[in-house]
Amino acid sequence: MSAQTLKNYIGGRWVEATTEHIPVTNPATGEPVASVPLSSGEEMGRAVEAAATAFREWRRTPPGERIQYLFRFKRLLEDELDGLARTVTEECGKTYAESVGELRRGIENVEVACGIPLMMQGYNSEDIATGIDETMIRQPLGVVGVITPFNFPGLIPLWFVPYALACGNPVILKPSEKVPMTAVRLVELLERTGLPRGVVNLVHGAKGAVDGMLDHPAVRAISFVGSSATARYVYARGTANGKRMQCQGGAKNMVVVLPDADLEMTAGIVAESAFGCAGQRCLATAAAVTVGEARSVFTDAVTEVAGSRVVGYGLIDGVQMGPVISAESKARIEGLVEAGVRAGGKARVDGRRARVPGYERGNFIRPTVLEGMDPGGELARTEIFGPVLSLVHAETVEEAIALVNRSPFGNMACLFTTSGSAARTFRYDVEAGNIGINVGVAAPIAFFPFSGWKESFFGDLHGQGRDAVEFYTEKKVVIERWPERRGK
Repeated sequence: MSAQTLKNYIGGRWVEATTEHIPVTNPATGEPVASVPLSSGEEMGRAVEAAATAFREWRRTPPGERIQYLFRFKRLLEDELDGLARTVTEECGKTYAESVGELRRGIENVEVACGIPLMMQGYNSEDIATGIDETMIRQPLGVVGVITPFNFPGLIPLWFVPYALACGNPVILKPSEKVPMTAVRLVELLERTGLPRGVVNLVHGAKGAVDGMLDHPAVRAISFVGSSATARYVYARGTANGKRMQCQGGAKNMVVVLPDADLEMTAGIVAESAFGCAGQRCLATAAAVTVGEARSVFTDAVTEVAGSRVVGYGLIDGVQMGPVISAESKARIEGLVEAGVRAGGKARVDGRRARVPGYERGNFIRPTVLEGMDPGGELARTEIFGPVLSLVHAETVEEAIALVNRSPFGNMACLFTTSGSAARTFRYDVEAGNIGINVGVAAPIAFFPFSGWKESFFGDLHGQGRDAVEFYTEKKVVIERWPERRGK
């Protein structure tokens, strides 16, 4: 893939940014694959104005007509799936199979958004008083901003953009400057659907572009995914400016393994959760809590699976895990592992200083398993965001649940058991928004909200499904009385 200079897409035209450009690097090869602009707040402002102009007609386009563009978009996504997946792997580092899986989940959201004529329906009551009727209707908000992270460059834009468009809102997408090429490909496909000018816009950049979006008075709502620290900043600045905000943050997800679980199978599932996508997902398992007699068998099994995982370039057949996103991320993760070892942990599998022949410039870390971690220590509260699994032990289910609930995050928690009673206690008492029973990644399908709790989410309405419709529409209540005409 030859390096290309990326442009912004504003008002239906691809335009060159006049600001500084930085390289986009393939994390497996270390080679530059693109140059992306760090757009200014002024450039973001031009995109907002283009979207605001487009809103006047887009909101008047009937929902049944709006979704025709999404039907075309869905077909284009299917037709271009292979190329899109390769782009995700080139700039993000995950395996080709992981990239395809990511895009499939994104296409699910396009499909659900195509049901917006039904999902946007309001409700009414006749004769709330004599001769008076009351109706609740939904209307579009206005300009919507979408700010997405590096780890799912295809899926996360599709969490938000299809719903916002179907509800009648023009969109400005600001992808991560680390992985901008997939977003460009998505917008190129949306352009091919024939969407009116200004309905979809793309602005590359970093903090300057984000602040321009947060501060512009014409932006009504913003959807964000990123670290908890950045989510808190974006949420605070956006709400201070009167915007509707949904901000998905980080996580420190724990799974609990009971002795009655199929421990060999559970080890494989947990390893896939911890090391899939190189651990760079907000639903990755960060710590496994073994209860009672599960400790020995599970520890040996998950250690064996971690040590045998094939690491390399994601476009090569047989590779099971790719690199992390950057050299800086690799150094940070290895530093946290070192801190864990210094704090008393034991590296049952040590993935530091990984070397993949032929890809010496890649940001590779092999799966790492840390045993004997202090559940109250600093590392237990830190999101590593890499292929590192910590092992913790508890004597009872109640003790394990207390460990889960001690975390400041609340994105996901999973239980492995054959006991329905234990499963019910777990799902009832655990303080997390996505609960898995005998699954390692409790990722809601597109019909359901992606429900983070605590410091994993800032806002009220989540992404996907009915929450998306609530977030991207304004409710209006109409109360009518039509006096009867007397005579002619």
